[in-house]
Amino acid sequence: MAPTKRPFIRSCRSSPASARRCPTWSWTCDGWQGSLDFGALTFRPTEPGLLAVAVGSDELVLLVHPLHGFAKRKLVTMDDVAAESVVAHNDPSPARERVLRLFEQHHLELHMMISLPSLDGIKRAVELGLGVALLPRRCAFTEIANGRLVAVPVAGISRKRQLTLVCRRAHRSHAANAFLEVAQERRELPGQSPDLRRGLAVSGES
Repeated sequence: MAPTKRPFIRSCRSSPASARRCPTWSWTCDGWQGSLDFGALTFRPTEPGLLAVAVGSDELVLLVHPLHGFAKRKLVTMDDVAAESVVAHNDPSPARERVLRLFEQHHLELHMMISLPSLDGIKRAVELGLGVALLPRRCAFTEIANGRLVAVPVAGISRKRQLTLVCRRAHRSHAANAFLEVAQERRELPGQSPDLRRGLAVSGES
């Protein structure tokens, strides 16, 4: 959420803010308890009392080294991915389970040879040529723009997903209101690059 946090920090220097990645179920609990102000999700929640603001879209892609054989391809297949060594996140998530089910339905097996605890570690492993990775495009926005990684769509897997910023409708802090105002002003602007996977939670103090 860096493009949104930068103008927020400039306009609210006295309001500290922090961001962390957490499972969706965790944000739902923490958000209602007030320990977190926002959640950035890839679906619109149905719980009453929540305000949802569309801030962009994303898609799952195959990240490869620029010298990889897939780097110049406009599209790869699930069979192509199944033949590669995959660098994966070692923490289960709904997105991961959905991808695994898709491969199972096609009687294919993902060869997850390396499991790492962080997105930065996964991207670094791909940069070193240790394998390929299936991640949301925006997770590697900077690396793709700098030419360190190449994003290739995967037939049957890559599809646009709406990114939604969620917060409580009432009892928001001053910092939360300021962040929401900035997010509404900047939604769908070109070049946004929220670093998301399952959900990114942003907390602020008034």
